Amino acid sequence: MALFSQCVHSNFTGATQVSVIKSLDGMKLVVNGNDFMICGMNWDYYPIGTNYAYRLWDQSDDFIIAALEREMVLLGGIGVNAIRLHSDVPPKWITYIYTKYGIYTMLNHTFGRYGLTINDSFINHTDYADFHHREFLLSGVKQMAEVYKDTPGLLLYLLGNENNYGLFWEGAETENLPVADSLAEIRARPLYTLFNEASIAIKTIDRSHPIAICNGDLQFLDIIAEECGEVDILGTNMYRGVSFEDVARHDDPFLKVKDNLNMPLLFTELGADAFDAITKKEDQLAQAYYVLGNWKEIYEHADGLGNAGNAIGGFTFQFSDGWWKFDQTKNLDIHDEHASWRNGGYQFDFVEGENNMNEEWFGICAKGETDQKGHYLLYPRTSFHVLKDIHSFNPYAETVTLPSIDEYFSGIRLAYDLPKSIPQ
Repeated sequence: MALFSQCVHSNFTGATQVSVIKSLDGMKLVVNGNDFMICGMNWDYYPIGTNYAYRLWDQSDDFIIAALEREMVLLGGIGVNAIRLHSDVPPKWITYIYTKYGIYTMLNHTFGRYGLTINDSFINHTDYADFHHREFLLSGVKQMAEVYKDTPGLLLYLLGNENNYGLFWEGAETENLPVADSLAEIRARPLYTLFNEASIAIKTIDRSHPIAICNGDLQFLDIIAEECGEVDILGTNMYRGVSFEDVARHDDPFLKVKDNLNMPLLFTELGADAFDAITKKEDQLAQAYYVLGNWKEIYEHADGLGNAGNAIGGFTFQFSDGWWKFDQTKNLDIHDEHASWRNGGYQFDFVEGENNMNEEWFGICAKGETDQKGHYLLYPRTSFHVLKDIHSFNPYAETVTLPSIDEYFSGIRLAYDLPKSIPQ
């Protein structure tokens, strides 16, 4: 196997066969018979001035094709082999993206994270202990599996999006991370039992695609171990800074997941924002530094290298800036510089007691103005180019060792000579 080949695309046009393989050396994903490290991207399409209510798939086919041509060429050019899409995407577009650009889709059912609409009535907070809510969600995932099971280009199912945090947060916006206590565990257990029931339900319909859950960090890992035996992959949105591991606290997420769950670990979100909350200026270099550190650790924990061996990849967050992410219905044409939560892992702009995470600046590309047809241009940041180097490396190659990963990553340049993305 070549050293720089893991993101080469398959020409297979039938339903994708995806398996989780476990051995004494570790765990890995195998797609159509080939080892597959997920070089993923959280991708969406929101022109400036729109928010979560905008839906690309409601536009004309010609508009969608033009939008995909602009974006997927860029994604494929930096070795992205999978994107994360919500389960409202028509199956034909999953297949289109796969057959034309060689990019798979991880299909994400948010599993009541942002409320439920039952009998035309919106329920703001899902109660995972409520019989009617549970039945509604189980019916939804069964329907999803029936619709997508034979779709060429489907990689895996992902259930939820930090639903454990949603048990405590007031709305859809990111807040400071909740602290688990005995009451929190009582609220959380029904969520994870339902994740397991949903996994069983999907497997009665589709056994060709693994099922992951999307957890906020590793919160409630003990409950997951007790209740989620039918889940195939632990997905986590994890923002801990340049390293996922907290050496001082002996907190290694790779080993924790391996020892407690015996599951592969997939980073469904990782990365950093590109805005300095102290100087109030864009900081491309800082973003790239964190992205590089995160991906290095993922590769170091891939199957067969002597570490935990259960890292199967990740989805960098995110491809382009989300101008609507802060105060999600207001100032949609303003690139907000307000930091909405704090994280001490990102030391470049952290001040004790102050927020430093800027939700509208996580793109590895800045977003340009919308043209008359409704499309926009992207302006790649340093992280875009760094990811091309990262995704070019194959951690499953026979000659790869931990020292060779260290040598390769040490040679990746962070200081690209780039102009400022766009005038802000």
